[in-house]
Order: sequence, then C-alpha cells, then structure tokens
Amino acid sequence: PVRKKSRTFYSAEQLEELEKMFQEDHYPDNEKRREIAAVVGVTPQRIMVWFQNRRAKWRKSEKLSVKGNKKYPTSSA
Repeated sequence: PVRKKSRTFYSAEQLEELEKMFQEDHYPDNEKRREIAAVVGVTPQRIMVWFQNRRAKWRKSEKLSVKGNKKYPTSSA
C-alpha cells in the first residue's frame, strides 16, 4: 500500500523566507529551489510543492480581487 507523506510544518522564519522568495519569483527553477531548500532546511521537493500551493493561493486571491472590482464598476453615468 502507498503511504501518504506526512504534512510539513514550517516555522515563522521559514515562511518569512519562502514568502520573500515568492515575491521575487513565482516560478523558481531547479537550481533556485535547491538554494531555497538549503536556506530553509527542507527538501527541494517540499519547496516545489510549497510554491505550487502558494501560486494557487495567489491566483485565487487575484481572481477574487478582480471579481470584487467588477462588482462595483466605476462609471461616469
């Protein structure tokens, strides 16, 4: 039977570093992921998954903010 990986919990410092890296680049390449993994102290695979999840969260918030802007259109009428 295939076992599910256990959830990775990040400390506040790790999250701060990851968020900082996310602001710089939403799609880090393999080399950059390895560098981030070394700094944060987790595997590059975990970094890849964290960025995938963070991009999904970012897209969702972008979609919601666009939806919110359409709700109250600015018209000169």
